[in-house]
Parts: sequence; C-alpha cells; structure tokens
Amino acid sequence: MIAFRRNAVFIGAWLLFWALMILVEVQDFIRNEHSHALWKPLLWTGSSALVATLFTLVQLHGTRDSDALLATPWRWFARQVLWLPLYWIGFTPLAFGMRLAVYALVGETYGHDPWPKVFLYESIKISIFFGLFTAVRFGVQSYRALLDEKLRLERAAALLRQAQLQHLAQQMRPHFLFNALNTISSLMHSDVELADATLVQLAEVLRATLALGDAHEATLEVELRLARGYAGVMAARFDGRVTIAWVVDDTLLGQRLPAMSLQPLLENVFKHTVEKRRGAVRVAVSAVREGDQLVLRVEDDVGALMPAPAATPAPPAGGIGLANLRARLTALHGERASFGLTALDGGGVRAELRLPCAS
Repeated sequence: MIAFRRNAVFIGAWLLFWALMILVEVQDFIRNEHSHALWKPLLWTGSSALVATLFTLVQLHGTRDSDALLATPWRWFARQVLWLPLYWIGFTPLAFGMRLAVYALVGETYGHDPWPKVFLYESIKISIFFGLFTAVRFGVQSYRALLDEKLRLERAAALLRQAQLQHLAQQMRPHFLFNALNTISSLMHSDVELADATLVQLAEVLRATLALGDAHEATLEVELRLARGYAGVMAARFDGRVTIAWVVDDTLLGQRLPAMSLQPLLENVFKHTVEKRRGAVRVAVSAVREGDQLVLRVEDDVGALMPAPAATPAPPAGGIGLANLRARLTALHGERASFGLTALDGGGVRAELRLPCAS
C-alpha cells in the first residue's frame, strides 16, 4: 500500500496511457473494419499492455536501488538503458504469442507481416515507449525525492529548533535560581525573618516554574505569577527602594508567550537601575494589545500609567537573560516578534516585547 501511494502518479499515467491506446485501437477498428468483433483490438493492444507491464515491473524491481543516482541523471538513465535489450528480445515473441494463441482458440488465423519486419517495427515502437516512460519515471522519482528531502530538512530543522529551545530553557531556569538565591543569601546577614519569608516566596515561584516542565511557552497569567513572585523576592532585598505598578488587560491572560519571558525584563531593571541607585525607583509593568500584537512593557522611573516622554534608541544591553529571551523569540516567532530597549528622558529605560497575539 505504501509503495502504491508513493508511485500513484506513475501508475496513474501508465493506466491512462494504455486506456487511451486501447480506445484509439477500438475506434480505428470500427472505422476501418466495420466489424463488431471488438475482442480483436482489445487483444492486440491488451497483449502489448500486459507484456509491457510485466517487463516494466521486472525493470522497476531490478533498478529499485537507483534512486541514489537521481542526482547524476546520465548515470540513472544509463542504468535504465541496460534493460532495453530485454524489451527488444522478449516483447514481440510474448505479445504476438498471446495473440496467435487466442486466435487459434477461436478458430481464426492472426495475420502479420514477415517476422524480421515485425521484430524491427515492434523494437522501434517499444524503444519509443521505453524512452517516454523512462523519462516520466525519472521526473516522478526526482520530484518525489525532492519532496522527501524537503520533508527531512523540515523535520531536522524542527528537531534542531526544539533542541535549541530546550537548551535555552534549561539555561534560563538555573540563571534565575542563582540570582534569587543570591538575594536570599544577602538578606540572611541583615534580616533573618525577611529572608525566611522571601525563601517561602521563592519556593512558590519555583513550584510554578517546575509546573512548566519542558514547555517552551506559557500563558500570560502564569508569566505574571512568576514575575510577581520574582519581583517580591527582589523587592524584599531592596526594601523601600522600589515600587511596582502592574497594568494588565485581563482579556490577554490566556495569551501564550515564551516561558519566563517577563521575568528577565524585571531582572534587567533590578540589575541596571535599582542596584545602581540610592533613591527610590518606580517601575511600571504593562500588558496590552496593540492591533494583532501582545505588547509587554517594563519601564522604570516613568511613573505609573503616565505617558512616557519622547524616547531615543538605546544601545543593545542585557546579559544572559535578555540574550536568552531574544534567541527564544527568534526561534518561536522569527520576524513576527521583537524585543528592544529604549532610553527615556530622565534616565529611565523601557523594555518592550512584541509578539503575535491570537484573536
């Protein structure tokens, strides 16, 4: 059944060709002989079809391993031409033998030209037939090989992409844990109770993180839960120095995005802004829909919900977390997703993540 499906085009062309040949032979017989003995043209062309089919099946079996030669057509055709003498030697005796036997059974005589002339004519005819269907077979097999190669490449690309995503996800989670544990370690020297409370909060975050398993994507709702947990851990370290406003369109909570994609944006704020400033830092986290895109923004020192000042491009920044996020966005969405950092007037920074949003 599999072999039939793979050669369906060739088989279909074969059957159509012989059906047309039989139809033409019958029409010529009716027009020229004015007889209703239609078994005769059916026998003439049918015997040729049966013998040609038999020889073709033998040839296909004998050259079943020739697909490797498709890349060098001259070698592939040379391999097929080696079978042409089989048609020259065997076609005429078998086809005409069938005709003679059937005519003898019905008590008639099958007339034909002298055998040398018959052999020459039939050899030329079968050579043309052989060349035609060998060319068709080459085209069908080449196209099929091209599709198979394309499918193999697509599967390989999908496996590579999956492996890259797994590697990036595995790289992301230890990185997050390392930073969180450093925070708790710092708190243990100054406030044991706060360190204990923060550790409990971290445990809740890790529980949610482990629930993701090897998933490459998570809903916005899960991402917000992880980000709020992380923000709570970090805010405990910088107690009194950071306030965070969360502005989220609740209709987007079911939207999917790369797992642990919001947390690195917050981490970037704590690492490059909160840690380096002595004064209070205000952070605004928003998730909105703009057209057919989900837009996540994390802004510091812009005030909650207040329009941001005119922005100017900032140079690419970020360590392993943001590099990881960029790589995962490219792997999952290609050019349909983007991530950028923009410097704001007054010293603030906006991190903006855009990705396709399902309706």
